[in-house]
Amino acid sequence: MNLLVATRSEGKQREVRRLLAGAPFDLFFPDDAGVVQSPAEDGLELHDSFEANARAKAEYFCRKTGLPTVADDSGLEVFSLGGDPGVRSKRWAQATGTPAEVDAANNAMLLRRLGGAPDARRRARYRCVLVLVRKGGGIPQAFDAAASGVMLPEPRGSNGFGYDPYFLSDDLGRTFGEASDHDKDTVSHRGKAFRALLEALTVRPL
Repeated sequence: MNLLVATRSEGKQREVRRLLAGAPFDLFFPDDAGVVQSPAEDGLELHDSFEANARAKAEYFCRKTGLPTVADDSGLEVFSLGGDPGVRSKRWAQATGTPAEVDAANNAMLLRRLGGAPDARRRARYRCVLVLVRKGGGIPQAFDAAASGVMLPEPRGSNGFGYDPYFLSDDLGRTFGEASDHDKDTVSHRGKAFRALLEALTVRPL
C-alpha cells in the first residue's frame, strides 16, 4: 500500500516521516512520485479555511498520481488578532526567499502586531486539518486537531520551524523550538491529527 503526503515543505516532511514511522504503507511525497512543481499549485491554498485548502491539495495530487493522498493545512491562530495569521500563516508577511527567510519575516510581523501586548492577548493555538482522499472523485475524510499556548515576545530554542520558537506550549511548559522532536510530536497539532488518521486507517485500510 502507498500513501502520498501532499507537501513540499521540508519541515513538514521531517515531521510526517517521524509521525508515520512504522505505518503499514509506503510513504511518498510529490517529488518521490515524480510530480514536478507547477504554477497550478500556487492556487491550491487560496481558500478561507484550513479544510478547504487541505482538500484542494489532496484532490489535486490524487488526480496527478492516482495514489491515495493526504494533505494538511495548518497554521497559527492568535485569538486577539482575530485568528490571524490563520490560513495565511506561511504567507503572512508576503516574503520571498529561503524557508528560513520567510519564517523570519512572518515572525517579525507577529512581533510587531503583538508589540507590548500582555499575556492575555498572546493566547494562541496551532491548528492542523488533514484531508484524506483515497481515490479520484472519492469522498474526502477530514481530521482536525489543535495545540494551545502563548506567543512569547522573544524566541526560545532553535528546533522546529515557522513560529515554533515563539509558541510556548501549554502542555509542555516550553516552546516548540525548545522541545525535542518526540515531545513536540506527542502534543502538537500535527501529531494529534496524524494519530487520528492512523486510527481511521486501522478501521478502514487504504
